[in-house]
Amino acid sequence: MASAAADGEDRNVSIGRIFSRGFGTIGSNPVATLGIAFLFGALPSLMIAYAIQSLGTEAFAALGTAAVIGISVLSALLAIVLAMITQGALVRATVAYSEGRKASFGESAMAGLSVALPLFLLGLGSAIGIALGFLLLIVPGIILYVMWSVAAPALVEERLGPTEAFGRSNYLTDGVRWKIFGLLLVVLILYWIFSSLVAMLSIMWYGGVAEFAESAVRGMPIGYLAINGIAGTITSAVWGVMQTSLYVELRDWKDGPRTEALAEIFG
Repeated sequence: MASAAADGEDRNVSIGRIFSRGFGTIGSNPVATLGIAFLFGALPSLMIAYAIQSLGTEAFAALGTAAVIGISVLSALLAIVLAMITQGALVRATVAYSEGRKASFGESAMAGLSVALPLFLLGLGSAIGIALGFLLLIVPGIILYVMWSVAAPALVEERLGPTEAFGRSNYLTDGVRWKIFGLLLVVLILYWIFSSLVAMLSIMWYGGVAEFAESAVRGMPIGYLAINGIAGTITSAVWGVMQTSLYVELRDWKDGPRTEALAEIFG
């Protein structure tokens, strides 16, 4: 135990290693990672957007305030469920890659689905806590976001309850939160750049800003939704594997090599 702690002090949390592990997971197992991100992330979002578009703005508003609020709340809850299941499934794929093996689509999907309820409670609690934090002059929300950044991977991989997962994430992030904040900021900047490129591609698809705006008034066609589906798949996959890659890095930093690794060293 003391030896593991000493080893943990000698190692550093490497942002480069986190990126390498994350993108390595996608590169080595695109079927599982991109397939999961599309099936549980991008596809449901596209279906909801297409359904609302088909219904029409006037028809949607005619449902009444209570119905609109109800649909909005249900959509938000569904988004949390799907996002957390996506994250849970990508945990298995990323951890498997870090252990030198490849998790199948089915294995990864079941890892997320089997803990769907705890993941939902975790996601709901995290969303409420961070939202309240952002209302208190933003900074508390950022602090909570960083503290809880690896709660979902910890819940899935270590079979913890939501409350235990928050505590585990708090423990793992302690001591390197500025570095984690920097990592999340880099990922956010990359997301902004990618989103800008997607927006530019969409505008070019329609021949200019005016044509794009006119098309938006009439309703977005399938082509535009397809572009956003591809973009959503990529962003969901990258975020999911990066969050888990961060978890693996912090776990190895705090807890030392895993039992399997020790067995190989002394075997």
